[in-house]
Amino acid sequence: MSAPPNNAAVGLLTRLPLSAQWGLLFVLSAALAALLEIAGVPAALLLGPMVSGILLGVNGGAVRVPRLAYLGAQTIVGCLIARAISYDIVRAFLKDWPLFLGVVLTVVVASGALGWLMSRSRALPGATAVWGSSPGAATAMMLMAEAYGADVQLVAFMQYLRVVFVAVAASVIARLWIAATSGAAVPATVWFPPIDGTNFAETLGVAVLGGILGRALRIPAGVLLLPIVVGAALHIFGLVRIELPPWLLAASYALLGWNIGLGFTRRILLHASRALPQIVFSIVTLILFCCGLAFILVKTLGIDPLTAYLATSPGGMDSVAIIAASSKVNVSFVMALQTARFVIVLLIGPRLARLIAGWTEAANVRTEKAQES
Repeated sequence: MSAPPNNAAVGLLTRLPLSAQWGLLFVLSAALAALLEIAGVPAALLLGPMVSGILLGVNGGAVRVPRLAYLGAQTIVGCLIARAISYDIVRAFLKDWPLFLGVVLTVVVASGALGWLMSRSRALPGATAVWGSSPGAATAMMLMAEAYGADVQLVAFMQYLRVVFVAVAASVIARLWIAATSGAAVPATVWFPPIDGTNFAETLGVAVLGGILGRALRIPAGVLLLPIVVGAALHIFGLVRIELPPWLLAASYALLGWNIGLGFTRRILLHASRALPQIVFSIVTLILFCCGLAFILVKTLGIDPLTAYLATSPGGMDSVAIIAASSKVNVSFVMALQTARFVIVLLIGPRLARLIAGWTEAANVRTEKAQES
């Protein structure tokens, strides 16, 4: 499946056959992902293909990810998120639900305010600024943004830049507070481990069923959301053990990364570079705000500082989970707060994005009328 180059047929790759472009994309993606993995960069298996896709996209590459493969990758990510929602996490949330709800809503309001400020300054469109600022699983936020009409490339740029900032900050704080236990050597990935055929078949069944229901019910981002809902329910009650081998996750991340990257144009990159100061400012501000919430948790509940920081850390749920699992923290508390925020953002994110976009448009109209008069 292919489409005309997205840069008005201008670029280094416009005369290269599609087969050669796919080969270049595969090789470049594997090399960049490997380098990022060695460097310890979070989401390397997605960022490597995404950067490779950007390089091809802005240089006239015409390859495109088939729609069915892209939707299939979303269902696998949905199953991955469902697997992370365990009984222990639900129990931890129910034990302290007023606290969790208060912290989550505070972070969501803060991120929405930062999105509004960026859209009000016209650095980014309203819905794009809100989804880009939304804390949660970056891949899921990007997919939701696409479903609701935001500029998915700019949202991805903001989300994954924040993932890197948050992961680096969390890693540094973990090293300072617990004598570098988070820096312990990570076991080498076994890409083709033995798998349980029944569990794997049930996992694929959840992905396929959820994806079909999501499309049939015409729910925005339903191909992602229905596998999460169905998979989480079956997983929590012990009816299904979700099994996702590394090779399948890597392929799914690559498809998502390519789909994002190949949609980039020179214009989008220029726009992103112009808005970079505001984007970095919003990321740093949100991190500092969450540090303040963590301080409150430490003082009021006696929670250790690292647990409080990781629990309130704004986004990058996967990378936070990895750091938490390799550190002496209350993992259930951390993941309960992260998961609760993710679910709430999924529920109220679309309405919040529309609301802030409407406010921004109305405010800009009033400003223009005032200037004219």
